[in-house]
Amino acid sequence: MTDVAIRVEGLTKRFGDVIALDGIDLEVPARTVFGLLGPNGAGKTTAIRILSTILEPDAGRAEVLGRDVVREAKEVRREIGLAGQYATVDANLTGRENLRLIGRLVHLPRREIARRSDALLERFELTGAADRPVRTYSGGMRRRVDLAAALVNRPPVLFLDEPTTGLDPYSRNEVWDMVGELVGDGTTVVLTTQYLEEADRLASRVAVVDHGRVIADDTPAQLKAQLGSTVIEIGLTDASTASRANDVLARSGTLSPELEDSTVRLTTHEGARLLVEALRSLDGEGIVPATLTVREPSLDDVFLSLTGHHAETEDAE
Repeated sequence: MTDVAIRVEGLTKRFGDVIALDGIDLEVPARTVFGLLGPNGAGKTTAIRILSTILEPDAGRAEVLGRDVVREAKEVRREIGLAGQYATVDANLTGRENLRLIGRLVHLPRREIARRSDALLERFELTGAADRPVRTYSGGMRRRVDLAAALVNRPPVLFLDEPTTGLDPYSRNEVWDMVGELVGDGTTVVLTTQYLEEADRLASRVAVVDHGRVIADDTPAQLKAQLGSTVIEIGLTDASTASRANDVLARSGTLSPELEDSTVRLTTHEGARLLVEALRSLDGEGIVPATLTVREPSLDDVFLSLTGHHAETEDAE
């Protein structure tokens, strides 16, 4: 396997008048988790569909393990696994039957199909439910069998498109643990997500996508460091008071506040000094905060800084 598992250059895709991808460039290091972050409609799923040979780009090129996704689509499909936002297994078949069906579809040797299916059922802690119809599974169990199905052919590259959407926190953590194990075994994982916590925990590198363009590409630590070491959130009683507070802090000259509803946010490398300065400025105008939070930056702060909105929006892609 090469050091770069996936290379994307100038990838463009239109759907009528809608530009889903507007010339994106990416490099995904092998044997890592690479996060594609952004709201629904940003172009993440379109990128995954092109890389997994479901769609063809209008312009640009992409390679998976050195193979062109258009000219060598059949070869690429042998090297990848794909688990989408929703479970794609047959709900009327059992977990075991689903995995054996996938084994036949990917042309595993007959004697290997049963061994591989049983090994995956054990790995994903589904052995006890293996002979029950998938329709009787919980949401977390369905997602696990869907991930198992994507791994039947032992793909060196795995695409996970919103893998934990709709899952409860316990099931989400289960999926996160499994992704970590896969990378430990040498798999390259490309993960699309709206959950910034998910990318922060799993990805060694992330690309922030908005309106079909890559607007940032770095490690989570570096992206957060660009904002500062401290985020100060000052909550006010209402939006009008927050607007007044934002104006007061902006006039100080040394503070750069961001206003969101009834909260004023400051991001800085000088947390203690600026916190004292901000509170003195507000006190001088008779403004008393309702709440005060001091924390480290998150990837959501990065996304908000880059785009002006949070990642969890609900636009259609």
